[in-house]
Amino acid sequence: MSILNTEVQNFINANLNEDISKLLLNGISFSEIEAKDIIKQIEAKKSSKKKLPTWFNSKNIYFPNKLNIEQTSSEVTANYKANLVSGNSLIDLTGGFGVDAYYFSKRIKNVIHCEINKSLSEIVKHNYKTLNINTIECLNENGIEALKHIDRPFDWIYIDPSRRDDTKKKVFLLSECIPNIKTFQGLFLKYANNVMIKTSPLLDIKATLNDLKQIKELHVIALENEVKELLWVLERDCKTEFIIKTVNLTKQSKQEFEFSFENESNEIAEYTGPIAYLYEPNAAILKAGAFNSVSTQLNIPKLHKHSHLYTSNTLIDFPGRRFKIEKSIPFNKKIFAKEKISKANVTTRNFPISVGEIRKKLKIKDGGDIYLFFTTDLNNIKIILVCVKA
Repeated sequence: MSILNTEVQNFINANLNEDISKLLLNGISFSEIEAKDIIKQIEAKKSSKKKLPTWFNSKNIYFPNKLNIEQTSSEVTANYKANLVSGNSLIDLTGGFGVDAYYFSKRIKNVIHCEINKSLSEIVKHNYKTLNINTIECLNENGIEALKHIDRPFDWIYIDPSRRDDTKKKVFLLSECIPNIKTFQGLFLKYANNVMIKTSPLLDIKATLNDLKQIKELHVIALENEVKELLWVLERDCKTEFIIKTVNLTKQSKQEFEFSFENESNEIAEYTGPIAYLYEPNAAILKAGAFNSVSTQLNIPKLHKHSHLYTSNTLIDFPGRRFKIEKSIPFNKKIFAKEKISKANVTTRNFPISVGEIRKKLKIKDGGDIYLFFTTDLNNIKIILVCVKA
């Protein structure tokens, strides 16, 4: 691979922060490699800096196109997934750039990485060798077909179905992904006791419950308060109650909360006006819909059925943001003007006006140490909560 020549690699590393247009204008003089291929390496490697530090910081790594980097799991979420598996064998049916398989190999003795794209499969094989990983077998073939012809049981099957159709258009329903999980889930459970399926964070959870069978757990994974993936764990002949586990992975902590999806609709939350402290659930909890369970499990009342903000007299550990309420005032331009707040962080929950409209109407610049929550209380009155971080 000419792209791995020392001079070429030095050029790539030296120009990671350079303007691509300028590089092309100045010319890239490597006779054995086209300029566009070097540019692709620069763009892909640059995209991997925060997401894939192991690959970024290793020498002689071959990067696929930028889209492959965007679609792959981050190292943080891959490591989370790896901690859910155990045993001797796992097959990754849609291997991609191989980040998930890399982390699975730290927990599973024998891992098979299937990738139908020949070029990508060769890239992954090369990179594993560079990273001194020798417990992963790379197969350049369709994962479903590989599973059939290998024809032996695995402890785990992992699959991340493509969320683009044959025309490269994005799709969001599980039945539209490739391969179709609804069609093949019986085959998966035939060959493995445990199946892990990664899906889009935009997937409708309730609708998917009708598409999948033998669901043991759903993990809603957020990274720095942005939901990155939904992880469905199926277990052959599952007899346990379906549990949703939410996690928000940050540099400082791992916020976890779990609840029973079945019990959520039966839980009865308490309601009250703003007290001393305000709590905003993290993105994983909001995606999972654990609104009543948060109230009952943590013993804190909500401000309104649809506001999904919580309050308490004493400060508690909470899977989300915590604030000290300085003041609660009605949503009124003249009353707000008396507070003389010109700069603040603005959030809306169950409120009819957008953040942009609020900033324009009340002349509030972004930033500072004050946090304003525009919401609706239990009496359906529009209020502003003036807060600072707790």
